[in-house]
Amino acid sequence: MYVACATSSFERYPLERALRGIAELEFSKLDVSLHEQSPHLKPSQVAADVTQAAQRLRIGPGLAPAAFDVHIDAPHEEEYHRQFKAICRLARIATAPLLTLAAASSGSGVDVEVKRLTKLAKLAEGEGAVLTVATRTGTLTESPEVAVELCQRVPGLGLTLDPSHYIAGPHQDKSFDVVFPHVRHVRLRDTGRGPNQFQVRVGQGEVEYGRIVSQLSRYHYDRLLTVDIQDVPDAPFVMEAEVRKLKYLLESLV
Repeated sequence: MYVACATSSFERYPLERALRGIAELEFSKLDVSLHEQSPHLKPSQVAADVTQAAQRLRIGPGLAPAAFDVHIDAPHEEEYHRQFKAICRLARIATAPLLTLAAASSGSGVDVEVKRLTKLAKLAEGEGAVLTVATRTGTLTESPEVAVELCQRVPGLGLTLDPSHYIAGPHQDKSFDVVFPHVRHVRLRDTGRGPNQFQVRVGQGEVEYGRIVSQLSRYHYDRLLTVDIQDVPDAPFVMEAEVRKLKYLLESLV
């Protein structure tokens, strides 16, 4: 397993400065956030010029993209697919073939979502990329069982495990062990079960990092563990210090 850093942990800074800061924390791998509302890099910008997008992510030989967290805001399916294909090409250029999308909202039909994700998984496969959906509150994957069903019904689909959404979400009293065989990526921060505890200081929450790593090892997981502490306004801690703390903790477990 390898420890990476999410670019979204440093969205208060321009992209180039964020990348330099991540490099100074001695990360070698990036989990790149591609959101239309991001101050860093937007899916529409990638679609406009894939080569330039790839160049913006290069700051030196010691730090390279390893995964992409993708949120496309397009009004029509045709434009959505155009941007998605461009991101797949970016992933191929960057030799970082793992893409994460959000699943449809929790009130959506599973059959409709299977059809949508099957199309996208085929597009990703055509570019040599692996498609995953994130385990996230408010989406179909907030239920561990539905997350597994999607993987079973969509060829090639995997999960990006974000345990915070299970620990602080509507199914917090239920085990999510059932998802581990399908996990292809992991994002981590510390989280409590009480109100407004989705993100707390490292060591003050209930994320069992050792158990998560152990469960992943049972299924021969050898991919990324991303430090994904969200860069929220007025955070009650110094972001760099918390990111470094979680980095060292995860490295001690792998």
